[in-house]
Amino acid sequence: MATAATPEESGTGGDGAQFTMRLWRGDETGGRFTDYVLPAQDGEVVLDVVHRVQATAAPDLACRWNCKAGKCGSCSAEINGIPALMCMTRMDALPPGAVTVAPLRTFPILRDLVTDVSYNYEVAKRIPPFSPRPKTADEREAGGYRMQQIDIERSQEFRKCIECFLCQDVCHVIRDHEENKTSYAGPRFFIRVAELEMHPLDDNDRRELLRREHGIGMCNITKCCTEVCPEHIKITDNAIIPLKERVVDASYDPLAWLGRKIRRRTKRSPAEAAATSPATGPAAVQPGIEVHGIPGPGPGDGDRTGAGPRPDGASPDGPGPGTLSPGTRSTVGAASGPESGPGLGTSQAGPEPPAG
Repeated sequence: MATAATPEESGTGGDGAQFTMRLWRGDETGGRFTDYVLPAQDGEVVLDVVHRVQATAAPDLACRWNCKAGKCGSCSAEINGIPALMCMTRMDALPPGAVTVAPLRTFPILRDLVTDVSYNYEVAKRIPPFSPRPKTADEREAGGYRMQQIDIERSQEFRKCIECFLCQDVCHVIRDHEENKTSYAGPRFFIRVAELEMHPLDDNDRRELLRREHGIGMCNITKCCTEVCPEHIKITDNAIIPLKERVVDASYDPLAWLGRKIRRRTKRSPAEAAATSPATGPAAVQPGIEVHGIPGPGPGDGDRTGAGPRPDGASPDGPGPGTLSPGTRSTVGAASGPESGPGLGTSQAGPEPPAG
């Protein structure tokens, strides 16, 4: 029987062995890590242990999961401080000692291990969709476009993305600077733009949109996003760096400028590039809550442990409702509140930038 206990380190395998699972319990007002001591079982992943805790000691524990096969991206969390999928992290691969599981720090906490990742869906609305060029006479006669596999291999890598948002969570541009969410798309959406820009049939030009509104210049290519990607997409090398090169060529290459003058062509402005997007304006609006990720310990507050200091000042004792994204399986016990909670508000369209 799993019981809440004080921290104690023990093995994670063998007959009669026990281990400590340290889980974040709380909501948007604050919370604390709670330790659960359980008997070790062979072949488990972190998500299995979380389910065992739910079935025994903490039936009101909230977590988000779906496929348990590493393909839906729902069970993202920070395991021992490293963003990872709970369903793909084996217990026997973790170092000895207590295993700490915390919600994604970059996004607002809803309850326990569940965070509000709707910021990413707001950004997705601002990515111009695929815009194929007109068919040639031969293609119209053949009834469709003609492409070779070699033409699309480069962009196919980016379609492996499962939208776990681990790359968004680890990116320090928004992880440590909440204010950047209104002007920074993040690694997941840079590979989405790269997939479209590198497609041989797409005829949109998103380079000025990347530079002016999606903040690609703020990325300093530390490759943190590549390191945590469960699909092993080379986000930095194959997407972000080539996009930066295209943006620089379009904005600062004198030969490209001269070629546009001679041919009387102009770069497509952000407004023109985003004309077919479902939404325009800033990529996000500041949420109305103060705690994003695990809050740091306040003065004299011994049980609010955190992954880093956060300027919240909110009370750690107030209970709050839990809200989960539609279409995602949730495991929330009877103590859950109603399906309501703080959202990101309504995006406001910003002023149109001048044409480039």
